[in-house]
Amino acid sequence: MGSEMCIRDRIMTVTIYDVAREARVSMATVSRVVNGNQNVKPETRNKVNEVIKRLNYRPNAVARGLASKRTTTVGVIIPDISNVYYSQLARGLEDIATMYKYHSIISNSDNDPEKEKEIFNNLLSKQVDGIIFLGGTISEEIKSLINQSSVPVVVSGTDGKDDHIASVNIDFKQAAEEATQYLIEKGAKTFSLIGGEYSIKAQDDVLEGLKNVLSQHQLKLDDTLHLTGNESYKSGIKTFEQLQSNLPDAVLCISDEQAIGILHSAQDAGVKVPEDLQIISFNNTRLVEMVRPQLSSVIQPLYDIGAVGMRLLTKYMNDEEIENPNVILPHRIDYRGTTQ
Repeated sequence: MGSEMCIRDRIMTVTIYDVAREARVSMATVSRVVNGNQNVKPETRNKVNEVIKRLNYRPNAVARGLASKRTTTVGVIIPDISNVYYSQLARGLEDIATMYKYHSIISNSDNDPEKEKEIFNNLLSKQVDGIIFLGGTISEEIKSLINQSSVPVVVSGTDGKDDHIASVNIDFKQAAEEATQYLIEKGAKTFSLIGGEYSIKAQDDVLEGLKNVLSQHQLKLDDTLHLTGNESYKSGIKTFEQLQSNLPDAVLCISDEQAIGILHSAQDAGVKVPEDLQIISFNNTRLVEMVRPQLSSVIQPLYDIGAVGMRLLTKYMNDEEIENPNVILPHRIDYRGTTQ
């Protein structure tokens, strides 16, 4: 009993000095590592993190004090805060955060990996209780930071299962298979896939689903019809210019905005939609019902993806039981005016 108390006392009183001494670095270096400062060599950072883990040093818990041990603040990283897709995800997240009495620090990364890393470390230095990424593409460096993070991290709108990261998403592969099968049944034989810069994992899944169904029908995706834009309306206009000389029967487009750019450009060029060209997008933001004909799309439950992601994060922050760290929400496809 006495020895157990001694061990417990020793663990509870581990200080920054103990970590510095054990790692053979200065206390300032330990502080920089803890606060996510990048001015530390990778090997030094790894050595300090190893000692922190071994000694069970909890700088954030100590800093937050004995009263609450929490800041009740979560960090939210968004690739493009002006994009309507991410704003709809954020709405669900914010409602659940408010319900559980958490405040959000929302940061826009411009889909820039370096800026993302800077924001991530800045949020850690603010001692947030957890971090949530909304959609986007998680770089290898960010994956490493997430796996080493002292606070729980969840990604909403992209699949983190392969990287052992908690996530909430839909099954893009299955959605693409369903959409492709439908379009083939409506007479489509040539397809184009239009990707974007925000959602590479989703695009990979859509590509796999598309190719699976095409191969079942002895069809192939022409490499010249697999294009990438920046998910904007203007990018859709430029994409149509690339497609025009070799127009496919059907287009699968990751972004609603980009799909609408393709739709309007096709109409301006005298191409009949959906008679000559069918279009399906994968965001289902409110934009799909604002165009004529209305845009057919895979319906992601955007509000739910944000809300469930935030609820999953609160479970981690409150040490609740997690049945499944990688949640796949149901989707459906609404075939509106841009498909037959």
